[in-house]
Amino acid sequence: MLKKMLETPTRESERSQGRASVFIQARTTTAKNKMSCLKCLKYTMCVVNFIFFLCGAAIFGLGIYMSITFKYLSLFPALSAINVANGLYVIGIFVTCVSFLGFLGALKENRCLLISFFILLFLLMLAELTVACLLLFYEKEIDNFIESELMASLAKNEGVNNSTIDWKIIQETFDCCGVNNASDWKTSDPEKMSSPICKDNTQQTGCYTKLKKWIEDNLLGTGIAVIIICSIEVLGMCFSMTLFCHISKSGLGYKL
Repeated sequence: MLKKMLETPTRESERSQGRASVFIQARTTTAKNKMSCLKCLKYTMCVVNFIFFLCGAAIFGLGIYMSITFKYLSLFPALSAINVANGLYVIGIFVTCVSFLGFLGALKENRCLLISFFILLFLLMLAELTVACLLLFYEKEIDNFIESELMASLAKNEGVNNSTIDWKIIQETFDCCGVNNASDWKTSDPEKMSSPICKDNTQQTGCYTKLKKWIEDNLLGTGIAVIIICSIEVLGMCFSMTLFCHISKSGLGYKL
């Protein structure tokens, strides 16, 4: 009887140790799986941001090439600094800087870079939402502003004897002439109309008219593209915040 009483605590102790061992092993396995997921998340973020970094550098290089090779006249005289080359500069620099922050922040597990990446993407989404709201609520005013600026740009372009390529490219790309129609060109000299299309057909449809029709015909594709861009931005924000929280919990601090 005494022997049985002594054996019972021993067996209970062994069972407790066995349960504790299983619990520790389960926690270890869970921690390993969690670390594997975080590593996958980290390197996915690195690869995606590296690809965007290369794309941004390519866009910036294209802007430099176009500014050196061609001479541009702004399509919006009221916003004279805005042209194709300058637009490529801004887009290229922004994409390169943001992707660099995301790449380096994920690779080095740096909280400061990750939160900067998150804030920039958040501000970009706010800017896109603001632009969408402005286009929705001030559609008529924006339409009138663009048309008047294009007319002013066209009048300014008539006196430069084809030294700029903005209107030439637009007219040849969209197979159009002028803003609303060919009569927008005040000159009768075909050499100052920037494109052979205007010389061959003075009743050609205007470029702005065709552009609006093209946008209306491609609303579905435009909407899908916008959704994809916004999805990438949201995923980037989620990935960066997940890594940021993991670094904060693990106590890695500002790792260099």
